[in-house]
Amino acid sequence: MPPRSRKTGAPPIHRQFRGNARRRWNWTRKFREGQVVTRSVAQTDICDAIASLWVNLAARHKIAGHNAQALSRWIEPMRRPAFLLALACAAAVPIGATSRIAAADDEAAYGPQLQGFEYPWPVSHFSFTSQGEALEMAYMDVPPAAAPTGRVVVLLHGKNFCAATWQDTIAALSGAGYRVIAPDQIGFCKSSKPAHYQYSFQQLAANTRALLTALGISRATIAGHSTGGMLGMRYALTYPEDVDELVLVDPIGLEDWKAKGVPWQSVDAWYRQDLKTTAESIRNYERATYYAGTWDARYERWVQMLAGLYRGPGREIVAWNSALIYDMIYTQPVFYEFEQIKVAVLLMVGDKDTTAIGKNLAPPAVAATLGNYPVLAKAAASRFPRAHLVEFPDLGHSPQIQAPERFHAALFDGIRSRAGEAR
Repeated sequence: MPPRSRKTGAPPIHRQFRGNARRRWNWTRKFREGQVVTRSVAQTDICDAIASLWVNLAARHKIAGHNAQALSRWIEPMRRPAFLLALACAAAVPIGATSRIAAADDEAAYGPQLQGFEYPWPVSHFSFTSQGEALEMAYMDVPPAAAPTGRVVVLLHGKNFCAATWQDTIAALSGAGYRVIAPDQIGFCKSSKPAHYQYSFQQLAANTRALLTALGISRATIAGHSTGGMLGMRYALTYPEDVDELVLVDPIGLEDWKAKGVPWQSVDAWYRQDLKTTAESIRNYERATYYAGTWDARYERWVQMLAGLYRGPGREIVAWNSALIYDMIYTQPVFYEFEQIKVAVLLMVGDKDTTAIGKNLAPPAVAATLGNYPVLAKAAASRFPRAHLVEFPDLGHSPQIQAPERFHAALFDGIRSRAGEAR
């Protein structure tokens, strides 16, 4: 018999995710059968778990519509034990929980592969098998909107980003005659989120290369932002002959957090932390780290994109994959290999960026030394054999979103002036 949690009686989290992806996340079927879909958070107060169930209920009801067939599917569960348990707890649900339910009715909830969130260009899917799993990598393939340069740019998103967050940059590159490939990496956004996957930057690089090969692309400029910068560096180290130039936009990994004293935490701890993700927590973090303490209404779309994943029926598998990816980032530094990156590097950083994985876990004295991007960027540029550094003194972690016109002017100046060297 499979091992079960001593606290909840539920199978370990990795076993909960087995089976067909669509079947295992058809939460309406589970609810009709009287199964409580919040069992992985059952260690919390039971009424909080029921409140969480009703948050999902309210959000999904908005998606389901109000036709007679849909309504009949909502009435049937009311005869089941889960509904009766919810009624029993209703009087004990805190006011804060009911307000969360109301908020869920006003805010979008997305599927585990970001179903319901529209990307700015058509999305295709690359199907392949990796580590015994049948997977799909979502991507946008945007053709030149001007006289073609014959060059391809591949955009690699960051940890709290998706391919769609490159929207302004895709439009700028396409408008300048570049073909643009913007994938969602496995574990992110519109791509598969496997229950069992050994995440590594080498594996993600191999997945990306397989996609490009399937598209008939043998060489490209690789541009990575944040965690995508770590992936971009690993791609250039693994497949240098395939890279015209490497563009790094506020890449994380310019320091080794573990070696500096950030304590390790387990995947289970990352998972518990991620389950607490809300629009408010995302917004507060991004305001402080990504946008240098400023805020603009334009940023809210990306907050809701992420928050919608955690309001939707796939929040557990989303959080689980996120936890595995955090562990990858923390345990797989690329910091010690800068000198081995032989391709031309355009390093672009906002000096007010303070991003550092696990900073909140570190002792105050250690945390104060982390994420010093003006220092880190200059040190990295001195170690890359062929680097050009561009700094934005007043910008944070996402200059391409915060100040797109300035960013793109610097980007084009950098890649055009170094085009001959890059090749």
